[in-house]
Amino acid sequence: MTESLQTGDIAPAFRLPAVNVPEGEVDSARLLGRPHVLFFYPKADTPGCTREACDFQSALGEIGRGIGASLEVIGISRDKPSALAKFAGKYGLTFPLASDESTATIAAYGAWVEKTMYGRSSMGIERTTVLVGADGRIARLWRKVKVEGHVAAVLEAAAALA
Repeated sequence: MTESLQTGDIAPAFRLPAVNVPEGEVDSARLLGRPHVLFFYPKADTPGCTREACDFQSALGEIGRGIGASLEVIGISRDKPSALAKFAGKYGLTFPLASDESTATIAAYGAWVEKTMYGRSSMGIERTTVLVGADGRIARLWRKVKVEGHVAAVLEAAAALA
């Protein structure tokens, strides 16, 4: 696990199957030279994850105007691509949703953590957002994200990159 990932570090490379992209995958190598947001969420079509995804979708127009159309938003979860396609269709999500069933990318970004609920421990995704600059370095990192107001904070940080 890479919880020690910090602002200024080179963002871990990845290539994941995804929906809402012509190539059918997102590849970090194709993102170099453009700032982008990666948000890691536990499960598609659950209340908090749906709200976060819909908040990012609503902000896409503002993202395009505020810091230029070069900022890409990518959601990453363990869901299968078929579940992601259904999620995107149900809520009109147009940005890429990537599937990391192996959790390798999720772990590389420090979002695969031990969680405890009702006295039982298990591994799971901690809601995490990463803003990566055009240089491929982590510009900002949010862990244990609370959905309320989060997208606005991400937009503010992204605007500072411009």
